[in-house]
Amino acid sequence: MGRLCSPKCRLGRVMGWLQILLGGLVIAVSIASLFKFYSAGFFLHHEDICQHFYHVSDADDGFDLRALSDRVGEVLDRMDKLQEKLEKTVQEMEKSKVDLGKTTMTRLEHKRFLEQEVIRPLYGAHIALRQIRLPQADGIRNSTMKEVPLMNTFIVEEIRKYITPKENRVGNMNIYGTERIYNTIGHACVLMKKELEEYMDYDIGSYCKDDWSLSQKLMVNGCDPLPRRRCLTRASKVYQKPYPINESLWRLPDDRNVRWSNYQCRNFQCLSSKNPKRGYSKCIGCFEMDKEKLKWVTNSSLAVDFLIKDVLAIKPGEIRIGLDFGVGTGTFAARMKEQNVTVVSTALNLGAPFNEMIALRGLVPLYVTLNQRLPFFDNTMDLIHTTGFLDGWIDLMLVDFIFFDWDRILRPGGLLWIDRFFCNRKDLDDYMYMFLQFRYKKHKWALSPKSNDEVYLSAVLEKPPRAI
Repeated sequence: MGRLCSPKCRLGRVMGWLQILLGGLVIAVSIASLFKFYSAGFFLHHEDICQHFYHVSDADDGFDLRALSDRVGEVLDRMDKLQEKLEKTVQEMEKSKVDLGKTTMTRLEHKRFLEQEVIRPLYGAHIALRQIRLPQADGIRNSTMKEVPLMNTFIVEEIRKYITPKENRVGNMNIYGTERIYNTIGHACVLMKKELEEYMDYDIGSYCKDDWSLSQKLMVNGCDPLPRRRCLTRASKVYQKPYPINESLWRLPDDRNVRWSNYQCRNFQCLSSKNPKRGYSKCIGCFEMDKEKLKWVTNSSLAVDFLIKDVLAIKPGEIRIGLDFGVGTGTFAARMKEQNVTVVSTALNLGAPFNEMIALRGLVPLYVTLNQRLPFFDNTMDLIHTTGFLDGWIDLMLVDFIFFDWDRILRPGGLLWIDRFFCNRKDLDDYMYMFLQFRYKKHKWALSPKSNDEVYLSAVLEKPPRAI
């Protein structure tokens, strides 16, 4: 029995030692791997390791690697398309070589073909390659000059010139206390690269294209502030001087003072609420002065309609300057002007020339969107009035950011007039919290039904002192 068991025992011993050896090898490799990870800072959340494993960012201290890769890929695509076009042209010439000798292509046509189909695409690809900014040889972290943000994103030269930092000529600090000026564009412009490059593609010093609708599209989609342009704005060829101030407030402007090419209507009479095809729907009767004259000065059957004289009576003599944030033709500012109160009106040309209408009435239009921080300093406005723009469609987080910006520019003791805000009944509590979270003093507060499911809310609230 011992002789029969001996080979099996030897095999068992060999297998046992082999398992022990392999187990030790696995442990050694595991320890070595863990040591390498620890040395690299993996367990300490080292920045480079985190970015490598979790793809936190494609930017390296201001240098956008993803944009660089996209630019190189874009140039290669251009070269591939040019090569395909030339090969296709040669193949077509080969197929029709029997008739090729009979063609009478002039030198001018041949020259035009070479310029448009060969030289221009090659030149464009060449320039695009030369414009790619690479990190400096010593490494970005050791460089005193940061790479220009977004530089490798855009191809149009005018955009690149705009976002390049402008050094002070005298070499000293400028009035802002900086060594250079960085012109800004909204980060959402990268998502609308094609539209922005179309907007900035012009001949310097010449007339701009009639493309205000393109710029407004960029603004509304978050590409704001837009870059400045070095072209001349077009105006109506038959522009007439505005009416005198006392006459302009309550009279429709001259039709010749507006560029109508991007509207459905071609005159102010067409914008009447009686015309179902006027091209806008947000403010009914805005271009009918007889109806506009009745707003905020005549009694209404709705409790949410406050009168200007009653609101001004809350702070006699203290309301001097204000902001009207909404959609309209400046009627609120016109009425306040009659009370010696200066009001700036926000406006977008949503289907009609609202900005031109406000200006031609002798009032001040502020061309801004909801995305933009208001260009006023802290604690400066006596009054903020809003109507017709903010209602139940707006996201609660967005309205929160907007209200905090309003609170920033409204001075202590200033009034916030929420005029005819409406929303679904089920959402009213959420919006009321947004309005009341700042602990403003209530001067006026009224609710009225708008429909079976919707409700109006109007309020006049006073900002507290908040002394520190």
